[in-house]
Amino acid sequence: MPIFRNSFLALGVVFCASLATPAAQAQDQSPLTSIVEDWIASPHGNRASESFIHWNADGAVPENCATCHSGPGLMDFLGADGSMAGKVDAPAPTGSPIDCVACHNKAASEIEQITFPSGEMVTETGSSAICMVCHQGRASADAVNAAVDGMDDDVINGDLGFINVHYSAAAATLFGGIVRGGYQYDGKVYAEKFAHVPDFNSCTTCHEPHTTKTVAIDQCTTCHEDIDTARAIRTTPGDFDGDGDASEGISAEIATLHDKLGDAITLYGSELAGQPIVYDSHAYPYFFNDTNADGTSNGDEAAFPNRYQSWTPRLLRAAYNYQFVSKDSGAYAHNPRYAMQILYDSLEDLAASTDGDMSGMNRP
Repeated sequence: MPIFRNSFLALGVVFCASLATPAAQAQDQSPLTSIVEDWIASPHGNRASESFIHWNADGAVPENCATCHSGPGLMDFLGADGSMAGKVDAPAPTGSPIDCVACHNKAASEIEQITFPSGEMVTETGSSAICMVCHQGRASADAVNAAVDGMDDDVINGDLGFINVHYSAAAATLFGGIVRGGYQYDGKVYAEKFAHVPDFNSCTTCHEPHTTKTVAIDQCTTCHEDIDTARAIRTTPGDFDGDGDASEGISAEIATLHDKLGDAITLYGSELAGQPIVYDSHAYPYFFNDTNADGTSNGDEAAFPNRYQSWTPRLLRAAYNYQFVSKDSGAYAHNPRYAMQILYDSLEDLAASTDGDMSGMNRP
């Protein structure tokens, strides 16, 4: 198993661990102790999480996963361990969460650009930069286009497999059409970076950096009056999902469009691909053969050998966008227009083959 590459990293891990001991907890709470306790209780600090123990049986986290699934791997990618920045040089230890020094180091503070899976680079020098290293996904519209290049839209191709953006690709949603994180249809214009007001325009002004929890709602009600949850916020008029309600929170508009896209994917799988399809958000590769055609993922269906393999280019494009929105639970805050645009366009594209009903829906 790889060892830590420099004494600074080892010292940081020992430092964090020492603050988490019962003796330290028994003392008066200092601000630093409180921060570390918040971090330990967060997803980034949960060393028992599947995110950090998935590779235990293998003995190490492979290079292509280590950047975001191991504190030492992130240090390696940043070049904070003395190696070349921009790549991971060796497998990383399992069970090693994103610890204090993985984010609090000179290399992290000096990030100037973030490269997205599409190859697009954005300038980012603030506190959000280190977050965007990992929260950008691992695929793009470009990957989908490359996979379906030259194929007929509605012909099943056995060479196709589901392309997964991964999860929590908040930065890809945030930058929208600039970085092409979602699938973007030809001839359409897509929202670019979504900008909040200056005081809430970075990852760490909306998410407490150590717990990762979102800000208290009372910090939003200064501008957004008469709401009791962030999901009730909307700044864009109009009924986009076709349910006749233009006053509901924008998250509800996104959720209904997302549900409608799921139904359209199911319809296309049965009618055009000839093989019922079902989605399971917790089982890779997420789309499976619906063997009993009941529209739900049941037991044995959500298993890799039963993965969906009747892909057409049109179905793959829509499924990619369905997953993209599904795996960013904060899309309503990160870039609601972009999320609705890719959902609407996917619905419209499927409707061209299934005579789907788009009545009442509007593209933002």
